[in-house]
Amino acid sequence: MAETPNYRRVLLKLSGEALMGAQEYGIDPEMVGRIAGEIKTVKELGVEICLVVGAGNIFRGMTGVASGFDRTSADHMGMLATVMNAIAMQNALERQGVDSRVQSAFPIASVCEPYIRRKAIRHMEKGRVVVFAAGTGNPFFTTDTAAALRAAEMGCDGLLKGTQVDGVYSADPKTNPDAERYDRLDYNTVLSQDLKVMDTSAIALARENNIPIVVFSIHKHGEFARVMCGQGRFTIIARERV
Repeated sequence: MAETPNYRRVLLKLSGEALMGAQEYGIDPEMVGRIAGEIKTVKELGVEICLVVGAGNIFRGMTGVASGFDRTSADHMGMLATVMNAIAMQNALERQGVDSRVQSAFPIASVCEPYIRRKAIRHMEKGRVVVFAAGTGNPFFTTDTAAALRAAEMGCDGLLKGTQVDGVYSADPKTNPDAERYDRLDYNTVLSQDLKVMDTSAIALARENNIPIVVFSIHKHGEFARVMCGQGRFTIIARERV
């Protein structure tokens, strides 16, 4: 594998489900540890890394709404669940010798730092991995949008989305074997075809700030590092080539 990464500073977006492993709910320490190992490998390539983790393994806001919760209350519960996932990731990273910090979009001073943009950038410059928790700190915004927002604020030159599949498809490949897989897409195509990669706010934010989105499978061992070096299987979403 080439040892020269294509990106200098990246944000890795993980779904809460990525932390479940083979479980149906919650956090699988083995899976979290494996992801931490993947992050460590990429960090050792000289890349500055920050993370946003979802909450679907613990509580999903829209599911809560469907169950009768007020949307604002449900989203706040989901944001708190992301803090739990962020602390789990921090613990796994530090068990592997990777210095890290958790920053929350709303203050929880006894367990993590508040989100401060300049402080987060300084942490990364010092070689620490920063895990952003609590989404944007506001209801009605997903962790996908939080990922695009933090990537823009941190000056990231890539947004990596680790998913359950090896790229973007025209339909769910798990239920539709005829789904077409894309190697490259532009932002407008993703939006116009409603490809469900990330929500529209996240795609629009990435487009406005010219941040490429790279979608790959987080479940394939070593794939994060391979994708960072332009290898492996992934879909890149960027501006249309002129």
